Amino acid sequence: VQLQASGGGLVQAGDSLRLSCAASASTASNRVMGWFRQAPGKEREFVAALRRDGGYTYYSESAKGRFTISRGNAGNTVYLQMDSLKPEDTADYYCAAGSPIVSAIRTPTAYRYWGQGTLVTVSS
Repeated sequence: VQLQASGGGLVQAGDSLRLSCAASASTASNRVMGWFRQAPGKEREFVAALRRDGGYTYYSESAKGRFTISRGNAGNTVYLQMDSLKPEDTADYYCAAGSPIVSAIRTPTAYRYWGQGTLVTVSS
């Protein structure tokens, strides 16, 4: 399984960015696609996840209302639309694939596959 994240960049507070995660076809067996982020000196934290079965979405409290996770028509691309960005959103953003149970969907170790990070920097 290969995951390729892209779309990061330098923006100002209040701006928007859309991150993309292109997954290889072999991800079909992975029920969940997720986005995590890691700021310097901090642990990796959950941002959003989408379940292929039913399209259920999950968000962190900080992402709720500002970020939207979705998937492309082909099903192998997952997007993270980030609006109203804040300086505290600055981090490396990672996409992940796996089949965690619902109670573990926010846990990084529950995901088997990871893409490389894409850096998002939000200036004040």
